[in-house]
Amino acid sequence: MSLNNDVLTKITTFIIEETGLKPFQVENTVELLKEGATVPFIARYRKERTGELDEVQIRTVEERLGYFTELEERKVTVLKSIEEQGKLTPELKLRIVGSRQKTEVEDLYLPYKPKRRTKATIAKERGLEPLAEILAAQELMAGTPEEVALPFVDPAREVPDAAAALEGAGHILAERLADDADARAFVRRLTWDDGIFASRVASDKKEAVTKFEMYYDHREPLKSVPSHRMLAMRRGEKEEVLLLAVEAPVAEIHTGLKGRLATRESIFRPLLERVAEDAYKRLMAPSIEVELRLEAKKLADEAAIRVFAQNLRNLLLAPPAGGKWALGIDPGLRTGSKLAAVDGTGRFLEHVTIYPHTGEARVAGAKKDFLRLVEAHDVEMIAVGNGTAGREIEQFAKETLAEAGKRVPVVMVSEAGASVYSASEIAREEFPELDLTVRGAISIARRLQDPLAELVKIDPKSIGVGQYQHDVDQKALKKALDDVVESCVNFVGVDLNTASWALLSYVSGVGQSLAKAIVTRRDAEGPFASRRGLLKVPRFGEKAFEQAAGFLRIRGGEHPLDNTAVHPERYPVVEAMAADLGASLAQLAADPALVARIDLKRYVTGDLGLPTLRDIVAELKKPGRDPREEFKTAAFRDDIRELSDLKEGMVLQGVVTNVTAFGAFVDIGVHQDGLVHVSHLSTRFVKDPNEAVRVGEVVKVKVLAVDVPRKRISLSIREAMEGGARPKSERPPREEKGSGGLDLAKLEKAGFRVKKR
Repeated sequence: MSLNNDVLTKITTFIIEETGLKPFQVENTVELLKEGATVPFIARYRKERTGELDEVQIRTVEERLGYFTELEERKVTVLKSIEEQGKLTPELKLRIVGSRQKTEVEDLYLPYKPKRRTKATIAKERGLEPLAEILAAQELMAGTPEEVALPFVDPAREVPDAAAALEGAGHILAERLADDADARAFVRRLTWDDGIFASRVASDKKEAVTKFEMYYDHREPLKSVPSHRMLAMRRGEKEEVLLLAVEAPVAEIHTGLKGRLATRESIFRPLLERVAEDAYKRLMAPSIEVELRLEAKKLADEAAIRVFAQNLRNLLLAPPAGGKWALGIDPGLRTGSKLAAVDGTGRFLEHVTIYPHTGEARVAGAKKDFLRLVEAHDVEMIAVGNGTAGREIEQFAKETLAEAGKRVPVVMVSEAGASVYSASEIAREEFPELDLTVRGAISIARRLQDPLAELVKIDPKSIGVGQYQHDVDQKALKKALDDVVESCVNFVGVDLNTASWALLSYVSGVGQSLAKAIVTRRDAEGPFASRRGLLKVPRFGEKAFEQAAGFLRIRGGEHPLDNTAVHPERYPVVEAMAADLGASLAQLAADPALVARIDLKRYVTGDLGLPTLRDIVAELKKPGRDPREEFKTAAFRDDIRELSDLKEGMVLQGVVTNVTAFGAFVDIGVHQDGLVHVSHLSTRFVKDPNEAVRVGEVVKVKVLAVDVPRKRISLSIREAMEGGARPKSERPPREEKGSGGLDLAKLEKAGFRVKKR
């Protein structure tokens, strides 16, 4: 819909009132969005125009802009339909035009919406509408309702007696009441506020043992059902184990509806009260229950998607090991373990398959092949997938390295989604001649080097950090997860000369088509020497350059600022800063002391304020820095490999693999994640598990219980803590952490061999 200025102004007003943001913030953000600017670009490079709104606030404005645009489109359709029927009154038009809710617009449209043939329409065809008007007027008169209805008896029109006439007139009034927008709003609100969501077991499943047993007889307030329980019960219903229903406060609803229909004492009051009950039971209750179940599902979806999105963000922003030459191992027992070596940029070097678990005869050969790869490619780190045989191959690698006198770190890496990548289009493009499992080993090695660059190649739903991801709204889930990936990629920045097209496609303003064009140009003509070189890429225009340039990095390029987050549009002001200090750009970017001497106020102009200037100075102090945290990994105990090795009371290190509404799952190296219930996440009260832990975080846990037959492990972070938990608010933010690489000095001190490049 092309919005005219009046409609856009109205929408902007709605957003301002709904969000509480300042008018100029919303107006400018809406204007930028309408111009095609991306959320990361607006948040980073248009701070003065938005009053420093963050990405969350900007995305909220974007979402509400979309909602209200759709609402205005629907209003146009509804008004046109009612007007064509000749029933559009000034009052009705005013209510529709002023509505801010899609539900309200649909309620107002309901009486005029084309319907199938109903009991009410049949009654109208039989000439009973005048009788319905008499009943509705509730005038004082003598006699009985039946006597009033006698003139409308007409056997030829299938109205054999007064009772039939009154029944037909009642159907007309019942439909009129059920279609009344205010009455529906009343019933909807009361049912939502006081209704009960009930679950019971299907009659043929009463004796069955299922994962839904806790919901065989379950009731709780509709408006407060937690996301995970709502989605679990709906799945139980889908699998025909559970029967779900909304139990409304019927007595209160009846009282309210009767008061709306029977407004005064008359001979028709008992009849009108029965009509009100019929209107609710037959016409309103079924449709409103469907509406509210969908609303509860929508809220559950939103909560689950928020959890998934937060988990994904934490996983994507996991600290990278950096440009270390690595060996990736995709473990296996019968089929062998696939080993793949990559260089510091992730370039594939060589692969081999070893069989260290299939008999003594093959162990010697496996050790020989393993050590040859480590030595031939000067491997600095080894990444082992945490799937089947992961702990066994980890132990094999450590023992083989120790026997050879080599100190190379061996790190367990999540291989969730690796098989999806292996069979994907991008994997086939990268390694058309390689087996799927070898591609998986390469991906595992690259995940250690840079989780973000590798994981963007996989559908986020396949990474395994969600909750009921297949049950939620798939369109909303995709939008949320794509937003997270876009946010993370642009937050970290992308090396223009080494990034895959999959990574480049998430850069602000780029997309898949331009990303592939960039890689094609790079492959044909070599690395880009400057950001401006992007303009030579086919279809890469000035608008795309404006949106993308600040998020792309060129190491050792022609311009010193091309390896920073300083946008090219601000190069002139940095050049002026350097000139005022009597230094070159290169000197300024290499000397924090020089940067500290800059008087920012001197460079404030109409469209350039202190927020952007402060960002520029921060970049000059640490050009090309990686904003992610320092790399570290959990140290799994060598004697704990299987579920049966666990004992209650053990305190172990683990890695958080998933965070849900009810707690967190932790990998402790036994092929089965343990659950830390929300009540055991911290020594303080935790309402949202994401307040206490995040995916990828290394934590210390205590084993509370082990159920080997059911493969369940109960863990506690709270009981493993010493001296209490540090609140999330006290954790250093990602932006203030180091380069994200390994602490080489610590590794050398620990006796590991470190190759400096």
